Amino acid sequence: MGPDPKVSTDSKWRKSPADLIELFTSVLPDEPAIEKRQMFGYPCAFVNGNMFTGLHQEALIVRLGENDRRRLIDEAGAKQFEPMPGRPMREYVALPRALLDDREKLTEVITAAKEFAASLPPKVKKPRKKKKPA
Repeated sequence: MGPDPKVSTDSKWRKSPADLIELFTSVLPDEPAIEKRQMFGYPCAFVNGNMFTGLHQEALIVRLGENDRRRLIDEAGAKQFEPMPGRPMREYVALPRALLDDREKLTEVITAAKEFAASLPPKVKKPRKKKKPA
């Protein structure tokens, strides 16, 4: 895999590379509580309706509590996830390439993200609005 992923993006989003998609899929826990779906065209994983990890362009992102986020930023070189310049997603970090290359550490981080998301209140799906009669 190439250099560290860009955290901020330009105006056109790029597809995630096939090797990153393969890595992402292979490190997701195989548990019935985990829902895999697409978000803005990128693969993501949810527990109780809360996203805990996903891809965005060349970045693998995870949602973590403040202490775990700070530790990953300070010790591993993770970056605050910012899908659009000036629009950070507070609880998410983009993982550095070195962490993606260490499958054991990556699995630990994905597991911590899943556990953090599982500790949050479940998201309740909003009912779809009915179309007004013409």
